[in-house]
Formats: sequence, structure tokens, C-alpha cells
Amino acid sequence: MSDETQKSRLSVLSSHLTRLPPASSLMASEKEAALAAAPSDSPTIFDKIINKEIPATVVYEDDKVLAFRDIAPQAPTHILIIPKSKDGLTGLSKAEERHCEILGCLLYTAKLVAKQEGLEDGFRIVINDGPKGCQSVYHIHVHLLGGRQMNWPPG
Repeated sequence: MSDETQKSRLSVLSSHLTRLPPASSLMASEKEAALAAAPSDSPTIFDKIINKEIPATVVYEDDKVLAFRDIAPQAPTHILIIPKSKDGLTGLSKAEERHCEILGCLLYTAKLVAKQEGLEDGFRIVINDGPKGCQSVYHIHVHLLGGRQMNWPPG
């Protein structure tokens, strides 16, 4: 690979990275929030967003799901997709057979929103589950991330 190609790739990569706060501070705050959150069926901040008690930048809504921009984005496009009815589905590990339809709706909505957001080159879907999975809100939700090159392994 030529030096010019390497410099070009590094320039593109660094342009994506400079949009975000230092990774170590993001990971530390998310980890702390996840460890401090107590798994429960109690109402969450997402319930308040669904009930329009807290404002959110909604990008998609139908009778089953709500999609809105994350207030602490981890990528140029970072959207949360949630079911309007929690129905005991606080996390993926709590899913039962009766939740199959809404789980499919969440993923299909992610595909629709990704297209709407112009993420034709690809995107990432993340579902955090439990304290070690860095889940900080116990109302199942899908993170739709895009607009930059994702890395592997994710974290």
C-alpha cells in the first residue's frame, strides 16, 4: 500500500474519530451507568418519552415502536428503537415466545430507519443486555449506529 493511500485512510479514520469524545470517557460513563442501573419492571425514561413527558427527536413512529435520536450519540447516526409496550421485556434475556413479533418489528424498523437515514453503505445493530452487557435502561431497545466505519471486535 502506498504512503499516500495510508495517509488518506488515516485521514478518513481520524475525521470520524474526532467527532466523538475520548473513547475511554464514553466507555467509563456507560459502564458506570449500566452498573448503577437496577434491573426492574418500573417505568423508565423511555416510558416518559413514549408518553411525551420528555422530549425526543423522533425519526419514526407507528402503533408498536418508536425510534428517536440518542442524546449521547456514539456514531454520526445513533438512533434508539423501542417497543411502545414493554410487556415485561426489560432486556433480551427476558424474552419469551410471546415477544417474537415485537422483536421482529424492532429489527424491521431498524432496517426502515437505516434506509430513511441514508445508511446504504451499512450500519450496526446493538442490543445491550444486563449489567455486563452495559444495559443502563431496562426497557428493551435496539441501537442503530451508522455514518462511519465500524470496528471489530466491537468492545
